Amino acid sequence: MLKVEELVDRLIDLSFAEDIGDGDHTTLCCIPEDAMGKSKLLIKEDGILAGVEIAKEVFNRFDPTMQVEVLIGDGTMVKKGDVAMIVTGKVRSLLQTERLMLNIMQRMSGIATMTSKYVERLKGTHTRVLDTRKTTPGMRMLEKQAVKIGGGCNHRIGLFDMILLKDNHVDFSGGIANAINRCHEYLKQKGLDLKIEIEVRNFDELKQAMDCGGIDRIMLDNFSVADTKKAVEIVGGKYETESSGGITFDTLRDYAECGVDYISVGALTHSVKGLDMSFKAAE
Repeated sequence: MLKVEELVDRLIDLSFAEDIGDGDHTTLCCIPEDAMGKSKLLIKEDGILAGVEIAKEVFNRFDPTMQVEVLIGDGTMVKKGDVAMIVTGKVRSLLQTERLMLNIMQRMSGIATMTSKYVERLKGTHTRVLDTRKTTPGMRMLEKQAVKIGGGCNHRIGLFDMILLKDNHVDFSGGIANAINRCHEYLKQKGLDLKIEIEVRNFDELKQAMDCGGIDRIMLDNFSVADTKKAVEIVGGKYETESSGGITFDTLRDYAECGVDYISVGALTHSVKGLDMSFKAAE
């Protein structure tokens, strides 16, 4: 399995390949090869900054001679007009790394900003906000890192680091008990130690899951607030509980006050707006 660093390196390489191709002809035609310059990352909108460390990797991977002065680090609340970093180096390098760095930082900062709002909304409860696998293909590691920077928790990175028996798994397996039992047989056969979560759609499936046991967390899928409160009481702390499906920012706290341990929110990554910023020539 590829490590996080390797996946990020591949993403950066692919991103440069699709953007620069056989050459940034605009830059190459008008900027002398030996021209040196300086650019600043200007924040144009209030929010939580994220992606600074990845930006440094982008610059270094393209041109190790570029010098990055970080003025504001990841996880910091920034305001319009702030300068987050100053980068010095070849002008050609500054121009060719600009868009990739901005694409990454704007999206990561947007996710961190959105996540921080959900975390703030849950303040005073014990409920934590989780991300999902509804991420941009190839950018999952960065987007999930942004969720953590914003104060949220990662649900699972992919299909390899946790068992999540969803409705389709249950239906194709012929029921709750079959799915859970087959899961344990598989983990034993493969010598794997993974947490097990099962999704339930109603109180009958909740009863089946609890009767079967052998799980770590129960996901209450598309339960109403009233039914969530009842379900949490039934579980009684025997397993972790998670609410999912159709939960909005406005209803988030209502679900948290039912006592669930986690609430998963796809909107943290699948429909977030990037934080506005620009990379401009500096004196």
